[in-house]
Amino acid sequence: MRPPFMKAAYFTELGGPGVIHYGDRPLPGPTPGTVLVRVAASAVNHVDTFVRSGAYATELHFPQVVGRDLVGTAELIGPGAAGRFSPGDAVWSNSMGFDGRPGAAAQSIAVPAERLYVLPAGVDPVQAAAVLHSGATAYLALHRHGQVQPGETVFIGGAGGGVGSAAVSQAVSAGALVVASSSAADLDYCRGLGASAVLDFRSPDFADELRDTVGRVSGGRGVDVHLETSGRHQLDLAVDVLGLRGRIVLMSGMSATATIRLGRLYPHDISIRGFAISNATETDLAEAAETVNKLLADGALAARSITTLPLQDAARAHSAMEAGTVHGKIVLLP
Repeated sequence: MRPPFMKAAYFTELGGPGVIHYGDRPLPGPTPGTVLVRVAASAVNHVDTFVRSGAYATELHFPQVVGRDLVGTAELIGPGAAGRFSPGDAVWSNSMGFDGRPGAAAQSIAVPAERLYVLPAGVDPVQAAAVLHSGATAYLALHRHGQVQPGETVFIGGAGGGVGSAAVSQAVSAGALVVASSSAADLDYCRGLGASAVLDFRSPDFADELRDTVGRVSGGRGVDVHLETSGRHQLDLAVDVLGLRGRIVLMSGMSATATIRLGRLYPHDISIRGFAISNATETDLAEAAETVNKLLADGALAARSITTLPLQDAARAHSAMEAGTVHGKIVLLP
């Protein structure tokens, strides 16, 4: 008989990393339409800290288990999910832990079947958990919100990071020309992903270099899709390098502020669109999951660096995320 409890990282009130507890929680059962998953790995994302602190307002059920991304094994199939999954399937989800759903940082979790996907054969659970968020975020930012088309020019800021590098690879795969910015240490890495040009964002002449590079790469048309993944926004410069019907997709920088010249927006049909993957529909997520699985199967979506920690160190992981001392991805192991 299975024990009635499991270990989990959870919080009972909003606050700093110190509100996270590690201990016993009731073992969930597979309710109708869900699959009970034994968790092998769960990732830690910046958005998890926003949920825990209350910076991102969402429905929570206290005690609330933290985390949204997980990879594991299907154990019990609830009514309504039979035929879609079988016990023993390697599976993943990237939309738990908010909007009333239980979190991923636990030994087991009941996942709605519509938010669960089969992991391609042979893919390492830890490697997969580390890139689920970045891979799906990049896909939806580019395709659902940016509506990127072959031959267009895409600017990607923070291209050396998880979301940024995933966006570079996917934009190139979509047939776009990519102008990217990164730290000096990541320039060669971003070029290796297929970017047509990569600029050091710390260069004192960055603005002029960006204007010249965009003009050259785009043939004078300007940027069609602008993604800044680092949270370091120069929105007036972004608007300046956009072409006709250019689209800015805002997807980072919770506390960022910026000013823009409105007189350049409407004469050029320029749009600025906010995007948070937390608002993605089940249909959006399923569409992104197809691309994520293909990239995982091909080995084209991988984290540059992964730190694994035991589940009981979830509070430590959140502290590191908020302190900015994380290099690469943190994955918790139950």
